[in-house]
Amino acid sequence: MRATTSIRAALQQIKRFRVQVQLPVVSQTVQRFILKFCTQPWAWVTSTIALFIGLPILVVLSSLFIPQPDLWSHLGNTVLPRYLQNSLVLSLGVSVGTSLLGVSTAWLVSMCQFPGRRFFEWGLLLPLAAPAYLLAYIYTDWLEYFGPVQTTLRQWGGWESANDYWFPPIRSLGGAIVLFSLVLYPYIYLITKVAFAEQGRKTLEASRSLGRTPWQSFFAVALPLARPAWMAGLALVLMETLNDFGTVQYFGVETFTTGIYRTWFGLGERVGATQLAAMLLLGILSLLLLERWGRRQSQYFQTDAPQSFSPYPLRGGQAILGILTCGLPIALGLLLPGTLLVLLTVDNWERSVNAKFWDLIHHSLTLAIVTGLFAVILGLILGYGVRLNPQRVVRGSVRLVGMGYAIPGAVIAVGLLLPVSWLDQGLDLLQTGLKTPFLLSGTPIVLVGAYLVRFLSVALGAIESSLARISPNLDQASRSLGYNPLQTLLRVHVPLLRGGLLTALMLVFVDVMKELPATIVLRPFNFDTLAIRVYQYASDERLAEAAAPALTILLVGLVPVIVLSWQIITGQQERSSS
Repeated sequence: MRATTSIRAALQQIKRFRVQVQLPVVSQTVQRFILKFCTQPWAWVTSTIALFIGLPILVVLSSLFIPQPDLWSHLGNTVLPRYLQNSLVLSLGVSVGTSLLGVSTAWLVSMCQFPGRRFFEWGLLLPLAAPAYLLAYIYTDWLEYFGPVQTTLRQWGGWESANDYWFPPIRSLGGAIVLFSLVLYPYIYLITKVAFAEQGRKTLEASRSLGRTPWQSFFAVALPLARPAWMAGLALVLMETLNDFGTVQYFGVETFTTGIYRTWFGLGERVGATQLAAMLLLGILSLLLLERWGRRQSQYFQTDAPQSFSPYPLRGGQAILGILTCGLPIALGLLLPGTLLVLLTVDNWERSVNAKFWDLIHHSLTLAIVTGLFAVILGLILGYGVRLNPQRVVRGSVRLVGMGYAIPGAVIAVGLLLPVSWLDQGLDLLQTGLKTPFLLSGTPIVLVGAYLVRFLSVALGAIESSLARISPNLDQASRSLGYNPLQTLLRVHVPLLRGGLLTALMLVFVDVMKELPATIVLRPFNFDTLAIRVYQYASDERLAEAAAPALTILLVGLVPVIVLSWQIITGQQERSSS
């Protein structure tokens, strides 16, 4: 209150001074902004938290202004073209693969009737629980030259070496594209399925009345109308693809992500690694802006409200094709690798389930729970701050936080280590009596900070969607009863947001459990997680010992996917009953 009174008194002095000296009119706008912004605690608290979380992003972008001509000349003549080519080919291939799987399955379960459709409706989300690097380790062990598949083929065919037959190499750019497509297509499937379900019946019936077949109506009407949802899912797919490190490193595919690690740890060029991270960040942002620009003059709407639609019946060969189209992604993306992990874990129980395994679980659970709780608290503050103060400054700063999920973990690690090292050096110069100059660096605090930068947007999205369903009338009623904004949040909104808060906590928890790129760079010594141990064992070709940690990550990842599927089915039943 004293601070607010002081600010108001200062502004009154400014106002009187402006009247006396006839300051220009623009000062009135500045005065109103200062008064409105500084006298509302939620506004500056929200903006301060958002800018603090977005600091690594700003640090990465600012590195582009540091000249490094010799380093870039070396990278440009050696590895940079290969990084660029592999990243582009990988992104293009995964875009095609996930679009084919996601859009086709979404159309089948939304608009067609065939045996097993109800199961596939939620079962197609299950491969989302499997990180791509897990599938890379499992399928490599299964399909490589000494694996059971090729060994059996050589026995059946009487072949003695690889020169006697051809088998597609799993450790290749093509193999990475296939594995990414198997685990990332649910992003496109989920969003596109909702778009197909919400399309008006009259629009499709008009297309049918003009003599078009169901598939012609799909390409001419349904798919163009679903393009915004398709592109939104594809954007998420590309973010996850460019963020990956474990799969591309294991397959020997040199991308920008692997280049960041090699530049930092191989060449010892921290600034160069930061500039590579900035290029990757700008590339991702350019993709998002390019997609929006591509449909800037297009309109996607229908005049009729969504209504119940009679699915197209599939019979005979069409039904079998529909079952195979929906069943193969689930089998190859989850059931087969999950079964192999279970068998490996059972066969190597004593080697994989030991004291170190329980330490790994303890470390991973601690990081996931702490990060999830902080993400929920900060996401609640940010979401409620935007609700109270929908100003451009507040919304813009919170939007900066929303960029976190689009940024690869390697970029965040690079952007976070620089300010943390500066802070450590500053604390050491203050001579606080601490014996080590690494107060924060190399501690779990930095790791939790990196997780928050990347996954806070996930919690924020879940909380904002739940806040949007709460009527503003409740805020007004609470204020009329004498509650201030904080009391209104704790006594009114939090009880109504329990489902959204739990969803946010669960999503962040699972993302932290399987996160790999940032953890590799920022983890403290002797503080391994399940993801790190799986990566280390698989890199050393010790998949048997990595089976139990990998299976744990997979089972934990299934929890939010099953809950999400249950919510979707429940919501559909409620809408159909109403």
